[in-house]
Amino acid sequence: MDKKMFCFQCEQTVGCSGCTGNAGVCGKKADTAKLQDKLTGALISLAKAVDSTEAISKRTGQIIIEGLFTTVTNVNFDNTAIENMIQKVRTEKERLVPDCSKCQAPYSRAEEYDLQQLWNTNEDIRSLKSLILFGIRGMAAYAYHANVLNYEDAEVNQFFCEALSKIGYEESTEALLSTVLKTGEINLKCMALLDKANTETYGTPEPTDVTLTVEKGPFIVVTGHDLKDLQLLLEQTEGKGINIYTHGEMLPAHAYPFLKKYSHLKGNFGTAWQNQQKEFDHLPAPILYTTNCLMPPKSSYADRVFTTEVVAFPEAVHIDEKKDFTPLIEKALELGGYKENQMFSGINGGKKVTTGFGHAAILSHAGTVVEAVKSGAIRHFFLVAGCDGAKPVRNYYTEFVKQTPSDSIVLTLACGKFRFNDLDLGEIGGLPRLMDMGQCNDAYGAIQVAVALADAFGCSVNELPLSFVLSWYEQKAVCILLTLLHLGIKNIRLGPSLPAFLSPNILNFLVENYGIAPITTPEEDLKALVKHNK
Repeated sequence: MDKKMFCFQCEQTVGCSGCTGNAGVCGKKADTAKLQDKLTGALISLAKAVDSTEAISKRTGQIIIEGLFTTVTNVNFDNTAIENMIQKVRTEKERLVPDCSKCQAPYSRAEEYDLQQLWNTNEDIRSLKSLILFGIRGMAAYAYHANVLNYEDAEVNQFFCEALSKIGYEESTEALLSTVLKTGEINLKCMALLDKANTETYGTPEPTDVTLTVEKGPFIVVTGHDLKDLQLLLEQTEGKGINIYTHGEMLPAHAYPFLKKYSHLKGNFGTAWQNQQKEFDHLPAPILYTTNCLMPPKSSYADRVFTTEVVAFPEAVHIDEKKDFTPLIEKALELGGYKENQMFSGINGGKKVTTGFGHAAILSHAGTVVEAVKSGAIRHFFLVAGCDGAKPVRNYYTEFVKQTPSDSIVLTLACGKFRFNDLDLGEIGGLPRLMDMGQCNDAYGAIQVAVALADAFGCSVNELPLSFVLSWYEQKAVCILLTLLHLGIKNIRLGPSLPAFLSPNILNFLVENYGIAPITTPEEDLKALVKHNK
């Protein structure tokens, strides 16, 4: 492909075919995209070097996870940081296979994979390899968060190497398809690991009402996904007269008992990530980006953007591994916050949102749920979940939830919920009809609930009155979809558009074997889904 860049890993890629110009839709510039391709090629080379060892070391595993996470959409826009990551990968490979760079043999372990080979290969091979690559990029984000809390899984780490090697050197469609499904299998283990890490560190999430009002005085907005960064910031701001507000996928933090004990964790500011340039415009407070969902900042708030971990943007202040948030604290005090309390609302006008309906909370009411189903009080469950994005057609998810029958339960997770999480759908048997299960990685919890219900009724998940209506944007959604396919979940509705990296043949395979279908209209999809599960 003779293009300035090539990237089709996110849902909003140009023309649903690929970003090929000076910059991608996400704001990633062509030279940055090329560096991320080079980083991926270096990771494939490192994985090949690991092939000769008995097991991947913790050090190597963490470097691979960090490298993959760096290439996820809306994470790192800083060329220098990416170049440093490339060098880190190369140094690790040299440590594993010293003097390998001097080898002149063709296809030696010294040779770094050129991603142009992938982008220019047979479309079905490209499609399968892209599913694997984007899947492990998303999974790497979850593994990274678990590692931060000192949780890791040797099998997960080993699979990253296996998958990278397949991307580089496997040409069999059968073998690649098997690896696609294995990516979903291993991601389930990875999400389980992160669930364990979060709950054992911060306690089991509890249903919690979260205000959308921002109190007067200095404050800091924390966005992304990393609970550890939030914890450290809460510790360093305690007693300093600075309030902390979550944003986006940090909203579920309010449900964890350990974090709730901090009285200056006040509420949630704003909605989903794609609205940040509007919501942060002239914000009288700094913003800490802990993971992906960074958009190129507008000049009106660029001076108050702070990044940490693998997140980076040119000229933004980066908080390094020492985790000294002093510059952030000083900026909050300097800006001073709002002069008076500010009453904000959700997209639909609601003044509060509720989170914390993790699998433990829902399953604690399993008896009530089962009886409600048996009595006919609950006739259907909908999992309406996934990433949000800027396309106007994403209003579909708002309208879908609004139109769900009054005898149905809506489970949700990830940032797509901001389209409707401020709606009051009422209750069934004392249980709210709308339950927020948490971040995107909490899809693990949704799976646990589905499996428990299937066991209670002596049927398969596909036989439950349960429908999956998913939205996607980036690679974490890809690995979750692969997990659902691994589990044999069928008849998923996916939108707002189907992935550009699915070739017609691979898409047809998914349709024929799993019943995946694009969203249409809320009315048509509700009619079809409720009928299907009767």
